[in-house]
Amino acid sequence: MAKQRKSNTLGTDSISSLLIKQAVPASIGILVMSLNMIVDTIFVGRWIGPLAISAITVVIPITFFIGAIGLAVGIGGSSVLSRALGAGNDSKALRVFGNQVTLTFLTSGLLAVFGLVFQDYLIEFFGADDSFKDLALTYYRIVMYGIVMLALCMMGNNVIRAEGKPKFAMYAMMLPAIGNIFMDYILIYVFDFGMEGAAWATFISYGICFLFILWFFIFKSELRLLPQSFILDTKIVKEISSLSFVTLARQATISVLTILLNNTLISYGDAIDVASYGIISRMLMFALFPVIGVNQGFLPIAGYNYGAKHFQRVRESINTSIKYSGMLALVIFAIIMVFAPDLVAIFISEKAGQDAQTVANNAELLQRTPDALRWVFAATPVIVIQLIGASYFQAIGKAIPALLLSLTKQGFFLIPLVLILPEFFGVWGVWIAFPIADVLSTVVTGYYLHREVKKNLKGAE
Repeated sequence: MAKQRKSNTLGTDSISSLLIKQAVPASIGILVMSLNMIVDTIFVGRWIGPLAISAITVVIPITFFIGAIGLAVGIGGSSVLSRALGAGNDSKALRVFGNQVTLTFLTSGLLAVFGLVFQDYLIEFFGADDSFKDLALTYYRIVMYGIVMLALCMMGNNVIRAEGKPKFAMYAMMLPAIGNIFMDYILIYVFDFGMEGAAWATFISYGICFLFILWFFIFKSELRLLPQSFILDTKIVKEISSLSFVTLARQATISVLTILLNNTLISYGDAIDVASYGIISRMLMFALFPVIGVNQGFLPIAGYNYGAKHFQRVRESINTSIKYSGMLALVIFAIIMVFAPDLVAIFISEKAGQDAQTVANNAELLQRTPDALRWVFAATPVIVIQLIGASYFQAIGKAIPALLLSLTKQGFFLIPLVLILPEFFGVWGVWIAFPIADVLSTVVTGYYLHREVKKNLKGAE
């Protein structure tokens, strides 16, 4: 690796400027990626119909859980990598990265095979009913063929950011998103391939991302891997896995939550309620992109400075990240509360010659979704503490607190609430469970973050 590493600036530049440099590209990348998901859903909803949104809503959690293997190995391993770079241990950083590649490829590949073998069972288990099961299976089979590429992309993106090169991480998110939108238009609208067109557009976007990340690590990266770097090292695998398990457990919990939500919405409502959740889940990622971007920018800054024993800078990164993301969250909250009906209307089908059932489905979707969207976003201004707090423990390598705090919203609060509240309030109980879980998880995380900073970070300084 080069002696004057780009990553060194993480320990010298001001926290505010670093956070902006890290968060803005991450936010733009997340924005484009979430726009991709939004536009994908808009195209499917307007050119195929509301039940196609239901189909994608059921499929995406399955494919993203497998893709999240790469995300988990990427985030967990990059925490180890950032601290190794901060400590000047270049040889360990290389071994960590090589082991990340091997772990991601083997694990996601095995899960992809499993997912294809048991596709019918998985689609039903995740909440598909007879009204849209065939659409879901069509989309699922094709997307699964490229899932290993997605996993490697998610892993590589986090390593790029850990190197202190957030612009390239942004490009890795932007290029496939733009490609997917373009291919959606060609394959769904121009050639009228329906769900197959939507699926192949997604597959192609995975390929674009994979090729870009491969190009980066061959020509631009400071991490010049040797063949022996790919050989799994028990100690490094254990260190990566202990932190990767945090992200993987969170994603697994989200998948379990999605199964529960889809099946609960089908039980107390119908496929239109599943479509409503499909729209809301896209809006969650799209609307919160700047908050998530700040969180992504915070991770390498906190990890590097903790590894370099610059504890005052770690505290400053926490405070600055909460302040910036809190202001952004307030703006997002106001927009959702005011413009919810207009945002939902974007997804409504306008295809000429619709049958009476499709017209009725569109009307129901427009009627039900705005209030549900407002409830899900009701506690947005406070969630930044939960996000930054959980990420802090992961950035500094404290796996158990990171795991527990990451699971507070979805695992400890939201899943039980979704099980209980619909018994009394029906579908409305699903929607009000979200802000209650947000508030409870923020209180818990805020307490542990404050205690960590007061007793441990200041003591270490």
